[in-house]
Amino acid sequence: MFKLIATILLALIVTPVFAADLPKTEEQKTLYAVGLVIARQLSLFNLTPAEFEIVKQGLADAVAGKTPEVQLTAYNDKIQELARARRKAVGEKSAGVNKEFLEKAAAEKGAVKTASGLVYLSLKEGTGATPGPKETVTVNYRGTLPDGKEFDSSYKRGKPLDLRMDGVIKCWTEGLQKMKVGGKAKLVCPAAIAYGDAGAGELILPGATLAFEVELLEIKK
Repeated sequence: MFKLIATILLALIVTPVFAADLPKTEEQKTLYAVGLVIARQLSLFNLTPAEFEIVKQGLADAVAGKTPEVQLTAYNDKIQELARARRKAVGEKSAGVNKEFLEKAAAEKGAVKTASGLVYLSLKEGTGATPGPKETVTVNYRGTLPDGKEFDSSYKRGKPLDLRMDGVIKCWTEGLQKMKVGGKAKLVCPAAIAYGDAGAGELILPGATLAFEVELLEIKK
């Protein structure tokens, strides 16, 4: 499987004619999607053009069956370390953007900034009960990054989410306790009460400030 993926990526890299053609058939589109998946994985390393050339050489040697310049088993941990270091560096570069985004959110009319750093803005007042810190609730939500890119949405999945109040990020636990059933609010979460220095998934970088629009639909009994 990995050799197949490497072969496809190599073809995309070293064959300009193929790379210039738009995929037409379903098989070509599937192969194109494989390239997107691999590129997404490589994006963790934030490679420079020169570094990308080294990666291409590793791919070429593997596909050609050449003796590798390094033993992969000796570098598995180093690969993970490099990915974490590169990811953290990218997150640190975004520190100014995160701070500015948080300050702008706090300045919105009606917004309240709490001691934890949460910025809470009611978009629609509910009329039902307010959940406790250990209850299970049903919500609809949309999560975005400071640049507006959406990283998660129950609306897109077409299904609300059931969650335990003590099983989510601190920002949500605090923010939902300010809401009543039927209400909708915007929660802007600094990293300290979101995903911290670890980040989450491919899109949420270390130190990221996150924004959520949350509808509290129900408190489960």
